[in-house]
Amino acid sequence: MTRGRATVLAALGLTVFLAIWELMPALGVVPAQILPPPSALPRAFEREFSSGIWFASVLLSLRNYLAGLVIGCALGVGLGVATGMSVSFEAALSWVVRVLRPIPGLAWVPFAILWFGIDPAAAIFIIGVGVFWISYFAALGAVRAVDRDLIELADAFGFRRADQKLVKVILPAAAPGILAGLRTAVGQAWMAVVASEIFGVPGLGQRMMQASNLLASDIVVIYMATMAACYGIIDTGFVALQSRLLRWKR
Repeated sequence: MTRGRATVLAALGLTVFLAIWELMPALGVVPAQILPPPSALPRAFEREFSSGIWFASVLLSLRNYLAGLVIGCALGVGLGVATGMSVSFEAALSWVVRVLRPIPGLAWVPFAILWFGIDPAAAIFIIGVGVFWISYFAALGAVRAVDRDLIELADAFGFRRADQKLVKVILPAAAPGILAGLRTAVGQAWMAVVASEIFGVPGLGQRMMQASNLLASDIVVIYMATMAACYGIIDTGFVALQSRLLRWKR
């Protein structure tokens, strides 16, 4: 399929989606108070933007998002690479991973409050936990999938130290898998933003909860759309960076 045709189909799909959304309240299928139509959103956004609340909330959530994403992914990739390079280390951590991995991010909220209080650090912690396991398993799987022949070839060329193999062979070969995991983490971190801010940390999540308590569903939708737009921009930038880093594969 050509890029032009794909763009047209995407625009058509979005138009049909918005039309159905607009018709549902108009036909009385869903009350407009519960699901405001798209035509009502620009006015709500104008009020929120002119008050300064929207811009402040976006900046606060972006700070929490980026800090949690960077910290969680750095720790996850680092530990995943180390575990993938050492069978003994992986065996030592196996049951620690089995115990901690199934715990959802929301379950850490009480501990985040106890450890950090109602503070941005608590939100950063929740977001970091949300992306840690994604980046960890992506890095672990990517390192484990590195062709053993490449490692033997590195030995033959004199790269026998672990750090030499890591820099010259393992990281370049594992980069596609690691970057794919990081792209998933970029989206998962936005899902964790709301969970990390609903208990009082200022940001998009807190503002959504305030609007929900006031039954201002149009404001809730505005912030949902804001998060979707932020994700789209960041994901587009990440894809461009990923293509640049992996241009050697073409």
